[in-house]
Amino acid sequence: MKIDPATFWIVLPALAIGTYLIRLSFLGVLGNQPLPAGLRRALRYTAVAILPGLVAPAVLWPAATGGETDPARLAAACVTLGVGIVTRSVIGAILAGGVTLYAVLWL
Repeated sequence: MKIDPATFWIVLPALAIGTYLIRLSFLGVLGNQPLPAGLRRALRYTAVAILPGLVAPAVLWPAATGGETDPARLAAACVTLGVGIVTRSVIGAILAGGVTLYAVLWL
């Protein structure tokens, strides 16, 4: 898909300004003021909420299988989750999931 150069040069600065204003709202406006307790508590869970949203489509509808759910990827995701919960080790969970994925694909 080819994008019109005029559209590109209108959208690009608009997105840049929007991103700048979003960051300014936290960094510039709040400055050195402490964040409210409720906001700090909510921000603590941001990574935990975003990571499944990034990983779930790759597990449920992987491009490698043409969008079809694959038992190997489901098994690897379950093992990764289980090892992560039991050991509380991110590296251990990633390694266990990777080993599981390649073992099940090999079988």
